[in-house]
Amino acid sequence: MITRKPVVDLVAGARPNFMKLAPVVRAIAAADALSFRIIHTGQHYDEAMNDVFFQELGIPAPDVHLEVGSGSPGAQTAKILERYEAHVQSQRPDATVVFGDVNSTVACALAAVKLGVPVAHVEAGLRSFDRTMPEEINRILTDAIAGLLLVSEESGVRNLRAEGVADERVRLVGNVMIDTLQSWLPVARARQAAAKLELKPRSYGFVTLHRPSNVDDPETLTRLVRLLHRLADKLPLVFAVHPRTRAAAERSGIGELLAPGQARLICTGPQPYLESLSLVADAAVVLTDSGGLQEETSVLGVPCLTLRENTERPVTVTLGTSRLVGNDESKIESAFDEIVVGRWPHGQAIPLWDGQTGERVAAELARWLGVGTAAEPLAAAVSTQS
Repeated sequence: MITRKPVVDLVAGARPNFMKLAPVVRAIAAADALSFRIIHTGQHYDEAMNDVFFQELGIPAPDVHLEVGSGSPGAQTAKILERYEAHVQSQRPDATVVFGDVNSTVACALAAVKLGVPVAHVEAGLRSFDRTMPEEINRILTDAIAGLLLVSEESGVRNLRAEGVADERVRLVGNVMIDTLQSWLPVARARQAAAKLELKPRSYGFVTLHRPSNVDDPETLTRLVRLLHRLADKLPLVFAVHPRTRAAAERSGIGELLAPGQARLICTGPQPYLESLSLVADAAVVLTDSGGLQEETSVLGVPCLTLRENTERPVTVTLGTSRLVGNDESKIESAFDEIVVGRWPHGQAIPLWDGQTGERVAAELARWLGVGTAAEPLAAAVSTQS
């Protein structure tokens, strides 16, 4: 039993991680049972990841910045591991908390556990069952070594049980990303991002694409971009073009198809979080290969065409508004046409995606570290939310 206030390192490496971290920071600060340090690995350098971003989302400035930068997956992971290991050796925490499935997640978990520091994984148990995805490897490895697995949806509990993980390591807490969405949705709507593009609510679609299966092969990317132009003739589309996607388009000789200034396929750069949320909330349809947008659209009730063959977030398909269409042109266009004429399920409320996950995560961390009350058995927690 720790008699002083335990110190936990909250590790994030990319902007989506900070969306997940923000509600946990607020909840830990409010409960006052734990101390925390924010560790920014610098895995992704982002101009928008500056003081204004942290202020807008209520995140304190990072206590430690590892300044890793970009690189190949192996080199980047190794550098993160090395630098976080040095941090732990000099300023040892009582626990390390990692989020999501990026390289920082697995690297910092590995560094911590090798030095005897217990690890908690927020968003544990998600599985696409596609090991060609780097994120899937990161998830599996992190869950194998973490001591506390904090799960966002019931499929994660089932996956971990199937992998032989003991129930006492697993807690079904809900989705921290939805806490951030609910907190900032009014502010995002006030930005009126669609109006700035001379679009009215529900009169356009929103598009993101960045995964290798969609953008790395020139033929596939060309087919998808030409399809987006055809779909935009039916409904204007705002395409927030990822730098990776734009570079791939230039290499494929179709850069002009993603040029700004087009009337129907409106190509922008990546949008800041609040502008992106504003555009998604007012869209008639979202086309994406992003896991986070599958979640956001399901809560917002916006139809989502997920351009993937699989998803680690199946509840967005079974209860939410997402449909897996891969990168098959006929499937995408058929589903798009259904949405345009209003034939699409509205979706249902997803258990524990209620804006209070940060509080549950903070309570579970405190209990795990010996400064909180015992939680109910996992089986009971699952059955009451089924």
